[in-house]
Amino acid sequence: MAESVLPNLADRVFIVTGGGRGIGRQFTRTLVAAGARVVITAARNADQLQDTITEAEGIAGAGKVVGLMADAAEPESGERALEVALTSFGRIDGLVNNAGRGLNEIRIDPDKAEPPPFWEAPADKWTGVIDINVKGPYYMARAVTPHLIAAGWGRIINISTSTQTMIRKAYSPYGPSKAALEAMTRIWAQDLAGTGVSVHALLPGGATDTSFVPEINGVKKGADGNLLPADIMNDALLWLLSTDSDGFTGTRVIGRHWDSSLPPRDAFAKARDDKGTLPVIL
Repeated sequence: MAESVLPNLADRVFIVTGGGRGIGRQFTRTLVAAGARVVITAARNADQLQDTITEAEGIAGAGKVVGLMADAAEPESGERALEVALTSFGRIDGLVNNAGRGLNEIRIDPDKAEPPPFWEAPADKWTGVIDINVKGPYYMARAVTPHLIAAGWGRIINISTSTQTMIRKAYSPYGPSKAALEAMTRIWAQDLAGTGVSVHALLPGGATDTSFVPEINGVKKGADGNLLPADIMNDALLWLLSTDSDGFTGTRVIGRHWDSSLPPRDAFAKARDDKGTLPVIL
């Protein structure tokens, strides 16, 4: 797969939100290894942001990654990230909306596995999850999209979650926020049809082994008891961001179903979720 995908990302420039840790850090490492240049954002921890940059420089050398402390939920963050990309690298080719907040934000009892029901969740924390998971991708995409349209090519990748998680008991507001993001993905894909800019939803296919998953009584596990590796979406991400994926948009791709032993287009066909519960409108 590397031979058919990696050359397509040489000197491409992408913004990755939430790049300070977890999946965002994995994405950044993978992108620079593929020859891309990356602007990463983080909202809370400058040390984590620098750690990602240091790791990326160890892979690809200096000057491939620029960090920006910016909360994607703030309306001006998209413009700030775009300005950094254009100033540092002279172009922008795509956006990976990875930044997100989950059930840790609303959890009242850290030793209780199940988060509180919606009426018991702190209102400010509840709306905070909506702000970063729904408003954040919009603000970021709103900033970069005109530049992608002007270039005649670009990618927007929205990191989502399993459909079961969207409606699981006590998973509000995280589940509904990702359902909204998937609806936005499909609407944006239609809005951008014919521009050369593609929009996709990408998800792991289960909980990943990152700090996003809470540790309860010393144990960290997903809803099904298992955890996926943090790099489970890397190969799919590379292909979706490459020119080989031209002609596809509005798709939903599950990382755990991507079979890297197959040719990339066959792996895409296998990982593409065309049988989900969400309506297929494209």
